[in-house]
Amino acid sequence: MKIVRFISEENQTLYGAFVNETPDQAQIIRGDLFGSFEITDKLAKIQRFLPPVAPVNIFALGLNYRKHADETNMAYPDIPVIFIKATTSAIGHMSPILLPAAGPEQVDYEAELAIIIGKRVKNISPSEAMKCILGYTCANDVSARDWQIEKQKKQWARGKSFDTFCPLGPYLVTCDEIPTPQNLHIRTIVNGNILQDSNTADMIFDVPHIVSDLSKSLTLLPGTVILTGTPEGVGFTRTPPVFLHEGDTVTIEIEKIGQLTNTVRRE
Repeated sequence: MKIVRFISEENQTLYGAFVNETPDQAQIIRGDLFGSFEITDKLAKIQRFLPPVAPVNIFALGLNYRKHADETNMAYPDIPVIFIKATTSAIGHMSPILLPAAGPEQVDYEAELAIIIGKRVKNISPSEAMKCILGYTCANDVSARDWQIEKQKKQWARGKSFDTFCPLGPYLVTCDEIPTPQNLHIRTIVNGNILQDSNTADMIFDVPHIVSDLSKSLTLLPGTVILTGTPEGVGFTRTPPVFLHEGDTVTIEIEKIGQLTNTVRRE
């Protein structure tokens, strides 16, 4: 099932299901997305896409694709490299990425498969981890490289947490439609040019390992979003570097999920 969270024409925040794959409307979902819910027969027009869930926490992995670690000349990590993005950085499909007035001029794209946790869990084993996942979505771990590497002395959180720096969407695809998340084609397309083109099979740590490791002595709540790392082809490793500029259009495409598209503007 594809679940969308959106603003309706009546200015209501709703969840809906793309039962008939109609791009501008959805069947309204009634109930608790993380508990008991039903898909109604009532259709609502999508005025504006929101992130598929309102994240309670956003965790993300660095260096989780082999070829991305290779292009940065860094060793493969022994355990997942975890950082946090502010929940206020989350935006939906078709909302603009804002180049911050705070000054970043090296704003980069990062295509990522995002996990959405559906149940409260802690200290879960890899063999049980898949049972706590509600579904998956596309993510763009937008990163201000000058803040990440220079201004904040390699403390990543701020350079990855500016407002609009975590596009998510366009919808949540439930696990029954993606039983094997480790074999999905993933791409970034900027202004029609393919800049990242890989497969989630290149991940160093797979989805069950990521969820299990993150849950050690740390409670994962329903609505937690976990970004699973980006493949090779990011802008700052290119010669010359490729960063986002006002007027760009960025699309993150993941097999079986769809396309997350955002334009770029100045704050």
